[in-house]
Amino acid sequence: MTDLKVLAVDDEPLAVERLQILLSKQPDVALAGTANDGESALQMVDELKPDLVLLDIAMPGMDGIDVARALSGRPHVPLVIFVTAFDNFAVAAFDVEAVDYLMKPVLPDRLARALERAREHPRRAPGPAAPAPRYVEEFWVPELHGLVRIGADQIERITAERDYMRLHVGNRSWLIHRTIAKLEEELDPALFVRVHRSVILRRDTIVGLHRDEAGHWNARLPDGAEQRIGRSYADNVRKMTGRG
Repeated sequence: MTDLKVLAVDDEPLAVERLQILLSKQPDVALAGTANDGESALQMVDELKPDLVLLDIAMPGMDGIDVARALSGRPHVPLVIFVTAFDNFAVAAFDVEAVDYLMKPVLPDRLARALERAREHPRRAPGPAAPAPRYVEEFWVPELHGLVRIGADQIERITAERDYMRLHVGNRSWLIHRTIAKLEEELDPALFVRVHRSVILRRDTIVGLHRDEAGHWNARLPDGAEQRIGRSYADNVRKMTGRG
């Protein structure tokens, strides 16, 4: 197995030193270099072409999220694992497709698991890459100390809240940073249907459709609740019944 070339980025010298020590104890890892700010990190990525960047988020000037976004447009795009003392960046980390999200102080076994995820990432896996799925199959959403996986087919309802979308699974829900238009494009229309400017439903949760006295269409849900169907979406919802 070839070594995983890693660039460690943190504005705190002691934090960089700790990462160096931790990485030195991991098998099949080569430290490509270190950087203390975002601009230097981008320059070193261009020069050293690491496989992976361990990237602090809360840095002055260009923070880790900005660095990750800037990397996506460069000729060489390494994988990113965020390292931070704060747990409120998980949504942003998901949006820039980070491989993992480590909380400080980083523990050796947790770092080992994150490095293994990087090794197994499709961009690192040997052999021909599998074709990317046409539609999103899973979401990694923030929890108290990290991220949790939610299969797209588990989601029952999606509601818009300003610049975020709330994914509802049973009596729990999670926020992700998306527009409803973007999310509608990413979801399989065989599984989901948009029924309102701010609501998407999983199709098999709709147990009935009816028109109220005012002429508005409503979707009846398994728990007896009803969801108003926006006029712009009524034809699309009726089409799924084969009677549109």
